[in-house]
Amino acid sequence: MRTDPVTLQVLRNHCRAAAESMATTLYRTAHSTFVKETEDFTIQLLDAQGKTCAVPLDLGATWYPGVDYEAAIALVPGGYQPGDIAMTSDPYSGYLSTHSPDTNMWKPVFHEGRIIAFAGGHIHNVDVGGAVPASLSRTLTEVHQEGLRIPPSKLYHAGRLDETLLRTIQTNVRVPDQNWGDLKALVAAVNTGERRILDLVRRFGVATLVDGLADLLDYGEKQARAVLASLPDGAYRFTDYCDEDGVGGDPLRLNLTLRIQGDAAELDFTGTDPQTLCSMNVPTGGHPRHSLVLVGVYYVLSALHPGITLNFGTTRPFTCILPEGSVVNPLAPAAVGMRSLTCARLRSLVFGAFAQAAPERLPAAPAGSSSILNLAAENIRTGRRSIAAIAPIVGGGGGMPHRDGTDGSGADAAYLKNSPIEITEAEAPVRILRYGLMPDTGGPGAHRGGLATVLEFTTDAPDATVTARNRDRSIFQPWGILGGRPGAPSSFTLNPGTPQEKDLGNTDLLNPAPGDVVRIVSPGGGGRGDPATRPVEAVLRDLRAGRLSPGAAKEDYGVVVDATGSLDEAATTARRACMTRREGFDGGRARRAHEARWTEAAYAAFGRLMASQPPAWRGRLKRQVFAAVRAAPDRSAAEVIAGFAAPKARGA
Repeated sequence: MRTDPVTLQVLRNHCRAAAESMATTLYRTAHSTFVKETEDFTIQLLDAQGKTCAVPLDLGATWYPGVDYEAAIALVPGGYQPGDIAMTSDPYSGYLSTHSPDTNMWKPVFHEGRIIAFAGGHIHNVDVGGAVPASLSRTLTEVHQEGLRIPPSKLYHAGRLDETLLRTIQTNVRVPDQNWGDLKALVAAVNTGERRILDLVRRFGVATLVDGLADLLDYGEKQARAVLASLPDGAYRFTDYCDEDGVGGDPLRLNLTLRIQGDAAELDFTGTDPQTLCSMNVPTGGHPRHSLVLVGVYYVLSALHPGITLNFGTTRPFTCILPEGSVVNPLAPAAVGMRSLTCARLRSLVFGAFAQAAPERLPAAPAGSSSILNLAAENIRTGRRSIAAIAPIVGGGGGMPHRDGTDGSGADAAYLKNSPIEITEAEAPVRILRYGLMPDTGGPGAHRGGLATVLEFTTDAPDATVTARNRDRSIFQPWGILGGRPGAPSSFTLNPGTPQEKDLGNTDLLNPAPGDVVRIVSPGGGGRGDPATRPVEAVLRDLRAGRLSPGAAKEDYGVVVDATGSLDEAATTARRACMTRREGFDGGRARRAHEARWTEAAYAAFGRLMASQPPAWRGRLKRQVFAAVRAAPDRSAAEVIAGFAAPKARGA
């Protein structure tokens, strides 16, 4: 370390405060509800190479504390001068922005003619044009359909706004004033960051600041290595699934082998399905420490070391193997807009692998699905068509080693703030009918999973379009561990409780008629530990609070109450005595049914078949293989795949 420990800790706190000042500027001046209320934005204080050194702790999204700007910074033509501000929203240019609505921006901070740091961050624009309102849907098949993409470019040249670039942006989006309002808020944030960094220069001196930023990365690395060293060496394999790899598609398998050796770890995603034909691909460029695939790692490290420093240095002990042409390393022009759906499952995947290494220290699966509802419709109060975020529908957290999972705010998606109903109804032609927690949805366990969230709404707009980004977990449930049971699946229903009721499944694009009621329920968190060992008083407490019904108390926990809600001790003792004791992992009925046919041998044969084909062919070939397996229920999937005749390229 070039900086003494006391000065380093003081600098660490000042850098974090600088980042929080930037974040406060952004969210207090943003225009869209999704940024100023839901807080889908990030802020980073970067070193001169573009590595993240500090982030806010309590403001904005928590996905990117280790993000690396270096490749995107280098793609801006012409170098940098004071007053420049650069931006990008192209997922395939430097792999910084990860879908087109995410606009990243950065500003170089100069001192005596040289760059000593950057101030950076991103916002999620509600709409950037493209085929559908809000720009994102699983129905899209190539990145060109997902709205305007801006390669790394200067928005400001030496302090002067590039009016041509701004006109290009405003011409291609549905709500140009809102977009520009949010972009100006991000400009204000990076300008604030520049001032705060120069304040640090005046306080500490430029040499101490530059050396201190490098030492902060080393400090984060040292802490991460200490956490890894506390875990047993070994290889830990885990698999999880997205419900579908496209509209009406087949299960999307994500596979991870976590290898821990001393104070380093390798995350090998070999065995993960090929890139999809829809927009669920995760654009990483094969970066061995890409932030999107390490989000789950940040959470695990924070759980095992709550005071850990999160920055790019934290990622150095980890190396990711991301096979080219897979869903975690797609080739352009694969669509990537719904990468957040797949990223939610990647987090569950990482949690599951680490839970095998430290089962006594880590929780069961969180909900793993946070549906982002947007409404595009004419607002009769203003006479203008608006696009507004209704609310993020986040599920429960997984059962913890020391307590139940958090209700309605599921761990890895808890940073998404709910939008106040009054603001939502003021900004969009929508009426919220119900918003709260859904009983009987937390996975049963000694420590139960957190409850799901339910939202019902209606609109009187005649031409409304609802997008429900990230619909998932309606088939494959959040898993339980150590005898805990899975959380309840999600659901999406049109006109519930009426003769016109319709199960929408994982639909993410809907055109409700005026007066239609839409209900969405998130998944619940997975349970941890045998539910028969849950204290009776804890079950009664859930009953009194309305979190649990009498039927579920009896069926899941063996606790019986009479018509008045009082405990029937004799019946409870008898019921619990005959309950099967549970242990181990429980992925739910759908997972068991799928893996009964799609065994490890079947997936191994499938992997060999995919590897023999060009990446661009694999998504369509996967559909053919799954159709062939469904058509031969009397044969094992491995046998069907082994005999599958893959098409050959013309001239081969």
